Amino acid sequence: MLIVVKTAAFLITNSVALLSSLMDSVLDLFSSLVTLWAVRHALTPADNEHRFGHGKAEPLSGLAQSAFVAGSAVLLLFEAASRINKDNQVVQGEFGIGVMVFTLLVTLVLVIFQRFVVSRTGSTAIEADSLHYKGDLLLNLSVIVAIVLTTYGGVGWADPAFAIGIALFLLWNASKIARQSIAVLMDHELPEEQRQAIKAVALKHPKVRDVHELRTRSSGIQTFIQMHMVMDPELSLIEAHRIADEVEMALMADYPGADVIIHQDPDGIEEFHQPVGSALV
Repeated sequence: MLIVVKTAAFLITNSVALLSSLMDSVLDLFSSLVTLWAVRHALTPADNEHRFGHGKAEPLSGLAQSAFVAGSAVLLLFEAASRINKDNQVVQGEFGIGVMVFTLLVTLVLVIFQRFVVSRTGSTAIEADSLHYKGDLLLNLSVIVAIVLTTYGGVGWADPAFAIGIALFLLWNASKIARQSIAVLMDHELPEEQRQAIKAVALKHPKVRDVHELRTRSSGIQTFIQMHMVMDPELSLIEAHRIADEVEMALMADYPGADVIIHQDPDGIEEFHQPVGSALV
């Protein structure tokens, strides 16, 4: 809907700033389609070939989005730069402003809804999509300012100048999405405050003496938690297993659907844990 409305507005007003907003909406359509595919694929249950599930489809879609946004921003930079020293005439500016106000309201509703979805699911793909739409709010405001300055202020360079600013903003946005996606693909640890919260849950159990070798990562909406728990060496295997199950259930209360693996260590026995990949160096 926004693509159709903005296309008509650009053809009527000849505003390159509005053209930048139109290009952004085209990007939105592409990125949302990619996000839809990624979320649906990430929700596919684990199978024999993908024992850890398909959650990394989400950060892969984030990389695709960032690449497409960056490429379109570069094209917009060239178009805006070619108009910077020309006499840019924006006609029927009132119509263009009306279209952008309508766009602003629609985008605001979408961002509010996406924030609700991310709070419920923790989806990397939807968070990346929402980040882009949050940027659209500023983008739409800047287009309105550009049209006002050009139409009513006679500032001919304002329209292409704002378009250049929008293109640079899109490039920054693309780099942010790319960094977030790469962090997930590289199995980056959960934030330190979450790691400390996970430890606190385990140590809250009266029979858990210590926690070490904590490893965490996320893959789409899936969270993976691994740890070693130190317990009384006199406990039976059945008792140690029961304690580990209780801690696992407590963790899953905070991280629904998480994949939790707990190794039980007897207190007082020193162990050497070789870092992952160190044998390959």
